[in-house]
Amino acid sequence: MNALLLAVLLSAAPETKSTESKPAADVLLRGEKLKGAESVELAKLLNSPSDFEGKTVTVEAKIRKACEKKGCWMELSGGDKAMGVRVTFKDYGFFVPLDSAGKTAKVEGVVKVAVLDEARAKHYEAEGATVPKGKDGKYREVQLVASGVELR
Repeated sequence: MNALLLAVLLSAAPETKSTESKPAADVLLRGEKLKGAESVELAKLLNSPSDFEGKTVTVEAKIRKACEKKGCWMELSGGDKAMGVRVTFKDYGFFVPLDSAGKTAKVEGVVKVAVLDEARAKHYEAEGATVPKGKDGKYREVQLVASGVELR
């Protein structure tokens, strides 16, 4: 009788399915979901950053370096060691993993051309950043204030 009861109970048990799902191509999202802003090649952005200043764009490139203390910034590589884009995160609202260097990032954010004071430049350099100087000796860089980042 117990065997019959067990068989009935097992046959009536609902079928269970796994609800786990992996992100597409192991994508790690930080900040907001990307909204599809105009895609711009990094080289084009670096060659004429003033054309994009204040505009929201999407850039995809390798991460050369990320802040090793908090993950509060990263540099996208432009191929030239002195050239790249520093990515910071809107309202200091999110960070990237400390080991992000070498990964590919797709970033959506607002372009900013910045002149850094020496203290800020030295701060970035102390965290492992490369901060180029202009011909006038001032620290200058192209920045992207990201609202969202996809890491691959």
